[in-house]
Amino acid sequence: VRLVESGGGSVQAGGSLRLSCAASGYTGYTLCIGWFRQAPGKEREGVAAIRTPGGNTIYAASGQGRFTISQDNAKSPAYLHLTSLKPKDTAMYYCAGAFVSRPGCSISEAGYANWGKGTQVTVSS
Repeated sequence: VRLVESGGGSVQAGGSLRLSCAASGYTGYTLCIGWFRQAPGKEREGVAAIRTPGGNTIYAASGQGRFTISQDNAKSPAYLHLTSLKPKDTAMYYCAGAFVSRPGCSISEAGYANWGKGTQVTVSS
């Protein structure tokens, strides 16, 4: 599975961004696409994940109510909509893929074997 992120940038606090994760190489399989982030000096943490096809989603508490993961169809990119951004959301955001057979996805790194190179999100106060 190949994953390519885009859409990062610099915004002021309260602003929004839409990150995109284009995944390929998994036709015929069920995949969890997860978004993770890593701030300088901190461990990488899960943000949200979506099952494709299927659309089941899961969110970390840090983004609940502010971030939305979506996918128009199984062939489209997976999006992470970031709203009401805060300086503490500044991080490198990565998308990752995991082949699954269960109905739901996890936002734990375990099981995600395929990773993109990341896209930087910087939020200024």
